[in-house]
Amino acid sequence: MDVLVLIDKLDDLVHNARTVPLTDSVMVDREEIYDLLDQMRSTIPEEIKQARWIVKERQEMLAEAKQEAERVLKEAQDRAEQLASEMEVVRLADRQAGQVLEDAREREREIRLGAEDYADEVLGNLEVNLDKFLAAVRRGRERLQGRGEGGDEVQP
Repeated sequence: MDVLVLIDKLDDLVHNARTVPLTDSVMVDREEIYDLLDQMRSTIPEEIKQARWIVKERQEMLAEAKQEAERVLKEAQDRAEQLASEMEVVRLADRQAGQVLEDAREREREIRLGAEDYADEVLGNLEVNLDKFLAAVRRGRERLQGRGEGGDEVQP
């Protein structure tokens, strides 16, 4: 039986049902309604179920195809940009390499001069300290020599 015929039967059942006094409600036979609903469920063609599955599969395939198309387009754009800018990248790399080399030479010069200044400062401090130590050694020797001659010896 056709689903539309069953829907019409259900409509007739509700339309022709007895009304409940003093209300807009109607009384229908529950078993008749369940019987009609069961018939409706059983008459829905398998094609409708398959059509739903086909629509679902189609939507999934379209989504996958769209994602793949976007991925391919993105790759193509990236590759085109890469190829278009390759020569500019080489020129830029040459300029940057020259700048890096120049910066390295300048930095080497600064470090060398700084190291020389630091070494000179350390050696100057060492010279001052050695002069102080040498003076202290001389004073100590002079005292020792003066003690041996003058009698500043310590008595036991």
